[in-house]
Amino acid sequence: MIRVSCRKPTMRYLLTGFAVVLLGFTTAQSQQRKPAKPAPAKRPSSQQKAPQPATGISPEIRMALDHISANSMRGHLSFIASDMLAGRNTPSPGLEIASEYIAAQFRRAGLEPGGDAGSSGEKGYFQTADWKVTEADIDSFELTINDGSEIANVKPGQVSLSGELKIDLKSVPLVKVDYSNAAALAALKPELIAGKVVITEIPDFRREDRSLWMEMSRARTEFLSKIRGLNPAFIISVDRVAQFGTGLGGGRLIDPDRAAQASGAPAPQFLTVVNKQVIKMFDSMAAGDSKGSISLKTGPPLQKPAKIRNVIGVLRGSDPVLKDTYVIVSAHYDHVGGGPGAGCAPIGDDNICNGANDDGSGTVSVIELASALATIKQRPKRSIVFITWFGEEKGLLGSRFYGKHPAFPLDQTVAMVNLEQVGRTDSSEGPQLNNASMTGFDFTDMGPIFKAAGEKTGITVYKHEKNSDPFFGRSDNQALADAGIPAHTLCVAFVYPDYHQAGDHWEKIDYENMARVNQMVGLSLLTIGDNTDAPKWNEANPKTARYLQAWKGLQQK
Repeated sequence: MIRVSCRKPTMRYLLTGFAVVLLGFTTAQSQQRKPAKPAPAKRPSSQQKAPQPATGISPEIRMALDHISANSMRGHLSFIASDMLAGRNTPSPGLEIASEYIAAQFRRAGLEPGGDAGSSGEKGYFQTADWKVTEADIDSFELTINDGSEIANVKPGQVSLSGELKIDLKSVPLVKVDYSNAAALAALKPELIAGKVVITEIPDFRREDRSLWMEMSRARTEFLSKIRGLNPAFIISVDRVAQFGTGLGGGRLIDPDRAAQASGAPAPQFLTVVNKQVIKMFDSMAAGDSKGSISLKTGPPLQKPAKIRNVIGVLRGSDPVLKDTYVIVSAHYDHVGGGPGAGCAPIGDDNICNGANDDGSGTVSVIELASALATIKQRPKRSIVFITWFGEEKGLLGSRFYGKHPAFPLDQTVAMVNLEQVGRTDSSEGPQLNNASMTGFDFTDMGPIFKAAGEKTGITVYKHEKNSDPFFGRSDNQALADAGIPAHTLCVAFVYPDYHQAGDHWEKIDYENMARVNQMVGLSLLTIGDNTDAPKWNEANPKTARYLQAWKGLQQK
């Protein structure tokens, strides 16, 4: 999860994107790729209960919830998850465009800005992290492969590297290893491998059926461990499927306050080469020692400034006292960019992971909830804060940054619900129409609130017995829970086809179902916002001990 797609948008496309943002268009047209559009998610009808009409809701709130529109969210998402934004890697031009678009929608809804103060002293919608990002030193890169009869000069755009690399190898002997020959692997000796560059063909498991991922990933790990134990100078893999590489790594974000814990790229495992001449050489080599040699050089990664932003808007509460307490609804608006080195599984020549469900669906839900709840004349007692986070895919970076630099006092923040993967109903466990689940369902007393709201809006809110607790720490609610705030993530499908793959397109979202889920979320937010009793951690659950301790610390401030 380190690089933006090497299919970079042109400046004309970027300027077009900013123009769309500034005009506040909500139905921006996606720049779709070919081949033909993927089929939408399957939506069974005969075996799925029909949504029940809302009951026990005041006319004003009912009208506000009815403002939540499937078509509106389709328009938002067709832009946010379009190829123009190139997968919204953190950081990237696509992520910047998305942040401007979200801020424009908050402005359109009439939310108060909740971000940093600008030069004029007035707040804006952006909370900015002034960090640094590493990038490869392209000018220093050299890679030549000599098979004894011809020489291949490999360009930076013909390689893929996860991590960062500083290396200088000159005419190092090349040895071919057959990845798929278990017996030959077991027989390898240090004297064959030590000090040489291993060239092999490691399959990209993310191109295969998801059911094979774990097995293939384990096999790759075992292979690399075996080879590294024989002390090679380096490992190179050829890729005969990809059309181009994803680059030389980089994209590691450095928080000046936590430089020793910089987030992003892991240490490199191997360098993948996408070059027809090299593949021809590889195919002509016999396993074992060859007449070939390799020269590889790249300088240390460069650093440059990076401004990355959470987007924050506020619907101010109506109570003279409780308006200074806050309920957060959030989602992460970043994704992984493109290409295998970014944690994105390509499909054919499509190497952009658009992240429509993960988490474009949550992002447009936050936008739509802001627009809907802002229409209520009698505001809830507490203020509702709408936030979209950067960098979730790189370790909850945006939410953790907020936890250290809160826009609103943490001791006055009573609850948080994070929306993640709320658009796809084609779960790997079967269709999920009119259903929603919360992570850590019984960690706080918020579960019954959402369940009751679901009963009024036709959504079954339930505890997923297998995934509820294990998934608690896998999204941005974790950062706020660590600070002591009762916080959950709400989703529709924990696991679905196309997760972190290029096929996660906006056409596959079930917008009608997502609108109904968001009506339930909106009613839940209003219920918490109007309740004078703040949500509490469940002291009887031993899994909440550390969160409860942090919460008690907040109460003492």
